[in-house]
Amino acid sequence: MSRRPPSKDAARRHEARAKTARPHEPRERAHGEAPRGPFRAPSPEVVTLYGAHAVREALRGGRRKLLTLYATESALPRIAGLAQSAGVETRLVEARDLSRRLGEEAVHQGLLLEARPLPEADIGDIESRSGVTLALDQVTDPHNVGAILRTACAFGVDALIVTERHSPEFTGVLAKAASGALEHVTIVSVVNLARALDELRERGYSVIGLDSEGAEPIETIPLARPLALVLGAEGKGLRRLTRERCHRVARLDLPGPIKSLNVSNACAATLSVIHMRLSAAPKD
Repeated sequence: MSRRPPSKDAARRHEARAKTARPHEPRERAHGEAPRGPFRAPSPEVVTLYGAHAVREALRGGRRKLLTLYATESALPRIAGLAQSAGVETRLVEARDLSRRLGEEAVHQGLLLEARPLPEADIGDIESRSGVTLALDQVTDPHNVGAILRTACAFGVDALIVTERHSPEFTGVLAKAASGALEHVTIVSVVNLARALDELRERGYSVIGLDSEGAEPIETIPLARPLALVLGAEGKGLRRLTRERCHRVARLDLPGPIKSLNVSNACAATLSVIHMRLSAAPKD
């Protein structure tokens, strides 16, 4: 049975409501459509950062072009000085505007920053300070990668190497989980991880894979700078070609009945062991 077209009166009422609707009350969006409001449409050229730590470090970092800062009236005073120093345009918004843009589950703390992506880097751009670099073999969960970035920053890791495919975008949820670390750790995106590890080996790196079934404990194998620690995806672990590029595949010895950890927790525990052992080693 066909539906009758709306009457002229109904059409007029609908048009009047549309004209008087508050700007923060959008119509229902089609799947994939960008949200209405003051925000830019999502694109590869616009990175969204939210939450106090992520936004604050982006304003301080000076590594990326900043576009617009959106802040609630209560959050703006905490960030206004940094925003002014960074010279970024600032707009006041309601908390519900941010929640609608990011999703109700997002803990935005009243702050959202639109910016350009960080400059691209390759292996030749890695500056050796700690002498430790991380490589991720298709770790796809943004919460895990964000947590790994935060740990990497805390331990002064020189760079994080990821694959162009099978890696999350370095924005949004990942940036929030990284808690500002995204602005401090060099990110190197490569097409082929095996070739990247070959290049690291040519540059004198000791390449150590981490696997719960590794033949040797990370606590006792020989360690020397520069070192690349390779972490595999949960469940899949290290792929065959990745494993073949490792000088050693080590395990993290755990005293309890569970012998494996979430990849971000395993990263934190392993970097702690590596840091203590390299710090205790005699200087060349």
